[in-house]
Amino acid sequence: MRTFLSFFLSLNLLLFSSLASPVLSAAPTPPPEKEESPLSASITAPGAVLMEASTGTVIFEKDSHTKRHPASITKIMTLILIFEALEKGSIHLTDTVTVSERASGMGGSQVFLETGETQDVETMIKCISIASANDACVAMAEFISGSEEAFVAEMNEKAKALGMNDTTFVNCCGLDVDGHMTSAYDVALMSRELTVRHPKIHDYCTIWMDTMTHVTAKGSKEFGLNNTNKLIRQYEYATGLKTGSTSLAKFCVSATAEKNDMELIAVIMGSENPKERFRDAITLLNFGFSKCSIYTDDHPETLPEIPVKKGTSDKLLVEFANPFQYLSTDGSDFSAIEKKISLPETVNAPVKKGEKIGEVTYQLGTQKIGSVEIIAAKDISKADFSDYIKDLFLRYFS
Repeated sequence: MRTFLSFFLSLNLLLFSSLASPVLSAAPTPPPEKEESPLSASITAPGAVLMEASTGTVIFEKDSHTKRHPASITKIMTLILIFEALEKGSIHLTDTVTVSERASGMGGSQVFLETGETQDVETMIKCISIASANDACVAMAEFISGSEEAFVAEMNEKAKALGMNDTTFVNCCGLDVDGHMTSAYDVALMSRELTVRHPKIHDYCTIWMDTMTHVTAKGSKEFGLNNTNKLIRQYEYATGLKTGSTSLAKFCVSATAEKNDMELIAVIMGSENPKERFRDAITLLNFGFSKCSIYTDDHPETLPEIPVKKGTSDKLLVEFANPFQYLSTDGSDFSAIEKKISLPETVNAPVKKGEKIGEVTYQLGTQKIGSVEIIAAKDISKADFSDYIKDLFLRYFS
């Protein structure tokens, strides 16, 4: 009897516990380990990214979001801000830049600018792009923003705008300091920004050798500029962009190259020596050019005008918002791409220029590979009573 009572109480206790506590599901089965690709195994650098420039598609990545010291590839962002200032007209290539004592005292790679020396902006761009000059970077930062600190704040603002979430800049040239960090992915993002929006950079970063002239109180003296990016000579498709090396960063490069109207960006970070840095970059670029192709639609067709209801105009002219591009890495047959344009039969006023009116979609087999908005090409206001009277008057007397 006692044994039966104990069993009964234990059973009730078990039932009560099952009602009072949620039932835990079995531990999920961990996913199988991702097998390392042959390409990943052949890249010796710890961090790498291969990106197609026009679409921003990442073709390959290896530990791409780990934060690392960037060394002089920092200067890619410095060059972005310089070219933006040129584009806005706040500075000009012929403007004179006076070198401060602080700028002339920068260590690391430099062109030995002296305090009080003057150079034009274009010469400074050459010094940064070709010779990776820290002194020229600081002189330009002060020229554009008043101080390097203010310029670095703008660098960080631009990084945030580009989605560079792994990045914090502390200086404009890349010298090793605490907290000055980025990732291979972020370097690819800013490299794309510089090359796509400011392609003139290639005019400078592809120069193999050049000279500048120091004019100081000591007299005039020529100084040679030698490109730190050996890929310009070693790789036939190379178009830039920037190298870097410090004791903490080791050896880095953001290498751009173009072949058959396709531009690739290969970022290598943390290589043990310069040869491995360039070899890894060439491996990525060769892989990209062998595997990738781009479909481009510049929309040669004319879109129909859309009837407008209750507007000051009866017809709305529409246009494609931008060309369409699709990157294939598997040899897709682009002739099988289907393009479908969707537009409404009518629109109601008011309509704002740039407002989305319709869409064109692209299909490859069963997969939708992208779309482009069709937008209003002009403003159309809503008609009021006076517009109707004017319209009647014109109809009657015309």
